[in-house]
Amino acid sequence: MFKVGSIFIPVTDVKKSSEWYEKYLGAKEIDSWEDGAGFYLPTGSTQLALVKVEFSQPTEFFINENKKNSYYNFVVDDIEAAYQHFNAANITTTEIDAYGDMKFFDFFDLDGNPFSVVNEVTSSPYHSQHIRQLQENEYKGAGS
Repeated sequence: MFKVGSIFIPVTDVKKSSEWYEKYLGAKEIDSWEDGAGFYLPTGSTQLALVKVEFSQPTEFFINENKKNSYYNFVVDDIEAAYQHFNAANITTTEIDAYGDMKFFDFFDLDGNPFSVVNEVTSSPYHSQHIRQLQENEYKGAGS
């Protein structure tokens, strides 16, 4: 019944940020309006909307006083290639870290918005194929 439609990202300069998201994330513009622009990514169905704000408002929350977490992450098949992609462009990133088989790092856009990049681990209950299977099973069960 519900699915994530759009992620809204606060930016101080829609034009510059639009160019940045197109260049470094491969985002494609759907439409723009006076104070924003909407995009889709090459894969997946969730859309991104850049919304003009007067001052930077990073997209993160505190887990505790020493640790923050970004609201959004991007899933990739090849974490090393994604990491090299951002570093080659001199985009600020954290180091690649690991949690079990999962690897991840953060990168930051022009306004300092942090985003995590996570590799898909086949054995993970969060892997996209596992989630599709759960969704299909739920759909089949609802049709009975």
